[in-house]
Amino acid sequence: MKSDNIKYPPIIQPTVYATTLEEQREQLKTNGLMRQFADSRQQLSADRYRPIYHFVNPEGNLNDPNGLCYWQGHYHLFYQAYPPVDPRQHWGHAISTDLVRWRDLPLAIYPGIEDKCFSGSTLVEEDRVIVFYHGTSAGNMVAISEDPLLLNWEKIPGNPVIPMMTADKKGYPYRVYDPCIWKEKDGYYALSGSYWQGPIFDNCRMVQHLFFSQDLTRWIYLGPFIENDVFTLPGEDGAVPYFWPIGNKHILIFASHQRGAQYLIGDYDQIHHRFKPFEHGRFNFGAINPGGVHAPSATPDGQGGVYVIYNINQGRPTGGWNHIMSLVRRLTLGKDDQLNIEPVRAVESLRTQHISIGTTHIPANQEITLEGINGNAMELDIEIDPRSAREICLHVLRSPNSEEYTAIKFYRGGLMQRNRKGQQYTEDSLVLDTSRSSLLTDVAARPPEIAPLHLPESEALKLRVFIDRSVVEVFANDRLCVALRVYPSLEESLGVSIRAQGADATLRSLDAWQMAAI
Repeated sequence: MKSDNIKYPPIIQPTVYATTLEEQREQLKTNGLMRQFADSRQQLSADRYRPIYHFVNPEGNLNDPNGLCYWQGHYHLFYQAYPPVDPRQHWGHAISTDLVRWRDLPLAIYPGIEDKCFSGSTLVEEDRVIVFYHGTSAGNMVAISEDPLLLNWEKIPGNPVIPMMTADKKGYPYRVYDPCIWKEKDGYYALSGSYWQGPIFDNCRMVQHLFFSQDLTRWIYLGPFIENDVFTLPGEDGAVPYFWPIGNKHILIFASHQRGAQYLIGDYDQIHHRFKPFEHGRFNFGAINPGGVHAPSATPDGQGGVYVIYNINQGRPTGGWNHIMSLVRRLTLGKDDQLNIEPVRAVESLRTQHISIGTTHIPANQEITLEGINGNAMELDIEIDPRSAREICLHVLRSPNSEEYTAIKFYRGGLMQRNRKGQQYTEDSLVLDTSRSSLLTDVAARPPEIAPLHLPESEALKLRVFIDRSVVEVFANDRLCVALRVYPSLEESLGVSIRAQGADATLRSLDAWQMAAI
């Protein structure tokens, strides 16, 4: 990685790789970092809480995913890595052909002009990939790669292209943080996610600062990007933004350090370059810590939708590693421009042993243990008719005597919401409750995730539950996902049970699969 201004030299020296795919593959066979990663993975695989089919980095700590993109036959996932010998943030790197099975590659972006390599995004052009990221103590940075596996990155002359700026007490004119980048006919546009009009976590407001460049080097500040944001709340910022088309609208995916991952859907005025959101939603429904969904990385799926992946924080101290990645989710626009959320289809290729349960009566107020359905690396595909029951409760990772369990609950009504006009209404809810998931003393306390889920009386409750040792992800009716970290202490905390409260319900079907490692 070339640079003409090495102020913070890397301790790990970057390797210069060949420029053809065959040569690169040969070099990787004897690469020292690759051997080190393989050894570390082998050692860490003994940890009972390390997932087997969610991506976890090969060594050290993990933070935000970055720059998810597709280039020359591979999906590329970058992420904030903390190499043990130089625990400043670098960009780690992995590739996949299906967004499910990932293969490690050497570190991609190293400190140099900047002290640490923070979050950013990628832009794929015909003959190159552009990375736009935040370099601490410097500003926002551009690096470019053209080789088949994106192993060689060159920071362009003139970095940092948007230098750090000291904003006044209200945040004007702008603070420089995590950027995203896209291209239009007249040049490049970029957002820098931030906050202004007050202190963060207090009374500030989320803001996305818009910049323009024709050559990636000279950037012009165009002002705040969002018009009439009535959705985000005081104290929130707009970190790690990703702005992409979705259907015939646009979506801005970002994360607040106060309230977590969320999105805005709206209309993009390409003449005045302003975004006018009309819909807002969340990807987590509680604090990002402990054990919650954190930062996104997103890329178009080539069919009008968007792929997004998140890191999920740890919920207890972990030796040698911490965060994990969520499954990749596919976002599309449904009826009335509502967001549809589902796991990528390729995750089904990990299914192994299969057990199925057909139509089953669920008597009111009785917990029914599902015999033969157990495991800590499973997928459950469930359809339930709640009928008149006021609550449906599914326990997973359940010990035989219920000392430990993770509860997935559906409540009929009771959650107060506001519509686009500010009018209040009562909504159904999906709850992910980890308060009884572990008997360990070092697991951090966390209130349940409570997410609005509109379920008409004529619609069945459809859940896809992904259990992977220390994480539970729940997709509901293709329009909601909740996820949290869990740490069962008992070896026998593997079971599944179901309960209907207040009235009978019907289990229409349940399919369970053990899941293979990636």
